[in-house]
Amino acid sequence: MNGPLNRIEGVEYGDPGRAQQYLDSGAWMKITVGEALRQTARRLPAKPALVTDTRTVTFEELDSLTDRLAAALLDIGLQPSDRAIFQMGNNIETALAVIACFKAGIVPVCAIPQYREIEIGQLARLSQARGYFVQSDPAGSFDMVRFAQEMTAALPGIEHLVFSGSRAPADCLTVASLIETRDAASARARLAEVRIGPEDVLSFQLSGGTTGVPKIIPRFHGEYLAHALFAARNYEMDEHSVFLWSLPLMHNAGQLYALMPTLALGRTTILMSAVDIARMLTLVEAHAVTHISSIGPIAPQVIAYPDLHKHDLSSLKLFFTMTRADALEQKIGVPCSNLYGITEGLLLGTGPSAPVQARHGTNGASGCVLDEVRVLEPESEKAVADGQMGELCFRGPSSLRGYFNAPEANRTAFTSDGFFRTGDIVSAHRIDGKTYYRFEGRLRDNVNRGGEKIGCEEVEQFVSKHPAILDAKLIAMPDAVYGEKGCVFVIVRPGAADPTVGELAAFLVAQGLAKFKCPERIEVVDAFPVTRVGKVDKPAMKKMIAEKLASEGAVKPELAS
Repeated sequence: MNGPLNRIEGVEYGDPGRAQQYLDSGAWMKITVGEALRQTARRLPAKPALVTDTRTVTFEELDSLTDRLAAALLDIGLQPSDRAIFQMGNNIETALAVIACFKAGIVPVCAIPQYREIEIGQLARLSQARGYFVQSDPAGSFDMVRFAQEMTAALPGIEHLVFSGSRAPADCLTVASLIETRDAASARARLAEVRIGPEDVLSFQLSGGTTGVPKIIPRFHGEYLAHALFAARNYEMDEHSVFLWSLPLMHNAGQLYALMPTLALGRTTILMSAVDIARMLTLVEAHAVTHISSIGPIAPQVIAYPDLHKHDLSSLKLFFTMTRADALEQKIGVPCSNLYGITEGLLLGTGPSAPVQARHGTNGASGCVLDEVRVLEPESEKAVADGQMGELCFRGPSSLRGYFNAPEANRTAFTSDGFFRTGDIVSAHRIDGKTYYRFEGRLRDNVNRGGEKIGCEEVEQFVSKHPAILDAKLIAMPDAVYGEKGCVFVIVRPGAADPTVGELAAFLVAQGLAKFKCPERIEVVDAFPVTRVGKVDKPAMKKMIAEKLASEGAVKPELAS
């Protein structure tokens, strides 16, 4: 191998010698994502690859359609290493568009449909995007077509707007119309001219940071494929597995758990456009689903679902979730395990054959033997003993080499010997001779609402612009479904009326903040609690709201602790 073939300025590629070691050892695959799909399509041409309520595509169809779309994207002027923002939901056209970009060397910037002016504007400028893929008919009343057109007009760097779905304007480029401009043979000939290697950038993923400015994480073809396969095999999946995914496909978790193993293993994946527990369990029966994952509020909804007895779940081998694996397993009678994942490159989990203590009492272990994990005293590089809490730090084949164009952030993101500092608190536990890690909390200031990280500082800045509010502090409050939601403590200006949750949300959305980031409870106070040294005491506020919710019966006491 000769290193990356399409270097992008601002990307940290790491040590060439170490890269070669990873390729030679199998820690990185020696192929691109497009090549992985082609190999699977030759081996399993007629097997269903992706299934939705409205459409099924086989591996052969997926390979051919993405070839045609990839060539068409090059025809309109996009080029290898160009970046393209994605705001698309879970459907076949999303998969076609993102895989086509992979084949053409175009780098998807993996946004989510809920982002609005603030987030898309920041991403476009940071990533230097030239393309913008938008679903024209997502759920809800928000006009994505108009929004995308306005953002394209406001962002001069974006030159190519491509829609999917039924509401695309007649005079605009669409995924379907672009596919029709190329036949399979000519598309393959065009793509043969494109040089992409396993060390080239595959996608730009986003870090869940503590501020409103997202940090971009470059992921690479061979690295990302191997990372996904290590995780899939850690959960004891193979080509005969059937996976169900109902959360955003363009999220890092969607790519690693749903898309990449499908393309590389030849596993069938069922895509749901939204979370619907009754429908999900019906699909388990219809397609003999073997594995489900919950990166968000799915597990609590399954636990609360009253009609479980109406569904045959005998095909399920594992349900892996962020938390509450023990309660979920008790409810559904299927092996369940907790997980941990971070976009910077570590996935922890356990398969159905792992000890119950590991599956329920920890968040698992890495499936890659070359991943190195340390638990350190916060703000130091001193290791803590097993069972003691400390900051999770790691390095390995898929760990972050550096955020894109972010030298300042990169200076503080690592230990002196190159371990990434997660800001998450864990404890290590030896079970049957193997080390597993249990998530204990976070150092950083954010709200983890069903797997989506909300930076408190960003929301506080927007809330403080409200004419009735002098100052604001956002904290995470416990929630039985999402794990956490945002509660904002505010100091109101003298003589002003206390804003309601609805009024504040309308104000924030009008400022361009994504709706899911809006606080879902307001606590009006005369002053914020402070520590003995005079700093705002957010842990005290978290304790106050947790105890208040418990006294109101809104959450169980154990969630408030």
